[in-house]
Amino acid sequence: MKVVIQRVKSASVSVDSELISSIGKGLLVFAGIGQEDTEKDAENLVNKWKRNVQDIEGEVLCVSQFTLYAKMKKGNKPDFHDAAKPETARRVYDYFYDKMRESYIPDRVKNGVFQAMMEVELKNDGPVTIEINTNLPKKEPKEPKDNNKPEEEEEIKKTFEFQIPAELLE
Repeated sequence: MKVVIQRVKSASVSVDSELISSIGKGLLVFAGIGQEDTEKDAENLVNKWKRNVQDIEGEVLCVSQFTLYAKMKKGNKPDFHDAAKPETARRVYDYFYDKMRESYIPDRVKNGVFQAMMEVELKNDGPVTIEINTNLPKKEPKEPKDNNKPEEEEEIKKTFEFQIPAELLE
């Protein structure tokens, strides 16, 4: 699952020129569901950043966006094969949205319209934009150390966990 989180002063979603949802200060969350994503991925994402919106007592506007899984390998047309099928995507996205509401103040968490052509308006704050992906590349098996290879040529791989500082979201 991929999310792009933007700190906003305000944001809204309209469909066919009708206002569906709007928020003031808070976070606009674009959420994409991949083929392998599950409710566990959605829950993990909620747990990663919900505290940050609580720290600023902001609102959250969630918008489903399968295009986060676009790939541009060949030609000029994006490939969306890594995005989940609509039935799966709806199930996991709805779970994500429901978990966000459960873990925060329900009336401060708003939603777009799944699979609709939406007009999203936002007033960025900062700007602060953060991307989170639950499907990080799998670790490759370690190769035996080549004692003939100079140390500076050896590839070093490290993984880091982070928490978004509250001051970035204020």
